[in-house]
Amino acid sequence: MLRRTTERFARELAKPAPLAPEWSEFEWIVARAVAAMHGVSPLLSRTLRWQGPVAWARFLEEQRAHTAQRHMRIADLLQRLDRGAREIGVAAVALKGASLHAMGLYTAGDRPMADIDVLVRPRDVHGAGRLLTSLGFRQTGENWKEREFTPVDDHIPGEFGEHADNSVKIELHDRICERLPWRITDMSECIFPPHPQPGLHGYPSKASMMIHLVLHAAGSMTTRALRLLHLHDLARLAAQMTERDWDEMLALGSREGRMWWAFPPLILTSKYFASTIPGRVLEALAKDCPYWLRASFRRGALHDVSCSYLWVEAFPGIGWSQSIGEMLDYAVSRVRPTAGHLALRRKVADTQACADRGSWSRLSQGRRILRWITAAQMRPLTMHSVHAALAKAQ
Repeated sequence: MLRRTTERFARELAKPAPLAPEWSEFEWIVARAVAAMHGVSPLLSRTLRWQGPVAWARFLEEQRAHTAQRHMRIADLLQRLDRGAREIGVAAVALKGASLHAMGLYTAGDRPMADIDVLVRPRDVHGAGRLLTSLGFRQTGENWKEREFTPVDDHIPGEFGEHADNSVKIELHDRICERLPWRITDMSECIFPPHPQPGLHGYPSKASMMIHLVLHAAGSMTTRALRLLHLHDLARLAAQMTERDWDEMLALGSREGRMWWAFPPLILTSKYFASTIPGRVLEALAKDCPYWLRASFRRGALHDVSCSYLWVEAFPGIGWSQSIGEMLDYAVSRVRPTAGHLALRRKVADTQACADRGSWSRLSQGRRILRWITAAQMRPLTMHSVHAALAKAQ
């Protein structure tokens, strides 16, 4: 059911069908869970050519209304960030959703934003942190990728989907990188403007934005956490890119080293959103992509690398390893996680509602390994979405 609805919605966003699917009442509830997990409920509310059951149509409209209201709060916060950054002389880049909206690729209510991502130079991290503190935020986490800032008056978020009253968090980055699957790939120099003035900026070019979106999608794929919204972002941006933009993207990627990781997200995007990615670009990126990874995604599907995938796996990203040594390093990292990873796991268990869905989130590493070997474990986040959709429908 998760696979079927995920693939159906991907096709609907690319090429809307004239008739609604013939689903049971339970399947329509699962459809709400899938739409919420993939962040596409507001988009579906305007894209679908059919209405479906009353409860389904009402759910989509409610999600769009909440997304639009939340967008107003985010837009106001971005203006405050811009003013504050100018005052303290810090240049910053508003990443992903904020820049996609600024470019006009989405309007208010189209695209959910779970948080605001901001990039600053490493030397400006502490100044940016003080700015966020002055705006009513406090740092609540830090990892290899980002620092998380949460409103001082943070509260428990809504159980399901988008909600206008959910807190807006800020993720502060001093580099743009992903673990693929364990080794860090850093593309920061492609993303930060070469001569920025104090204040909040967009990406230097469409090419640099595409590089970041593709890298982020690749990182999500290694943990089976890709969302349909990620592919939609890539398709929307790709439709605005000229041949010159694509040439710039390939050139920037070559300057930073091989973009071996770019082929899987873009070939997957092209499967659902035909003609958005030029064939010559896919061919150029395929040459840098390892054979086994390239072959698997030529026949892969969104569901298989997304949050709809139901099962916990011991080594979900091992196919992204580029050598036997890297494969072994990744396997060791999964069997013997670092202290930082264990701390993050404990934080998730203590703060996220999905952690209460079964015992998995609080199991020791030894018990997790035993579960990997002896039984199939359902992913808490996926099951939480389904149960939340069921509860909402009652």
